[in-house]
Amino acid sequence: MNLRSRKNKPTAEVHTSALNDIMFFLMLFFLLASAVANPQVVKLLLPKSSAGEQSVSKKTLTVSITSDLAYHVDKAVVPYEALEAAIQSQIRTGEELTIMMYVDNTVPIQNVISVMDIANRLKIKVVLATEPKKD
Repeated sequence: MNLRSRKNKPTAEVHTSALNDIMFFLMLFFLLASAVANPQVVKLLLPKSSAGEQSVSKKTLTVSITSDLAYHVDKAVVPYEALEAAIQSQIRTGEELTIMMYVDNTVPIQNVISVMDIANRLKIKVVLATEPKKD
């Protein structure tokens, strides 16, 4: 029979104060990472349906304005008065059109805004191309 006293028996303790700090920082990291993550990055294989929405193909149209205020639509010179008709002729059914604007830095902003006005009337997205700043 074992008559030893239980007072001398070692106790098992786990100190988790250091682990709490690590878990807090991991939780904070994942919360911040999930807030910044883009939901469009996930690639999915969607089920197919004959009655589903048709996919929209995207087309880019280039509009350039030179320093002498000459308007170019895909390298073709177009006068400003015919610019809306030239852009509208590029719109096709089922295509999402985006205008990439390349503008010389000496062109007045009013000319840029007038092209953006035309795009807004035609419900077309506009992206203004810039050059990266060199330090």
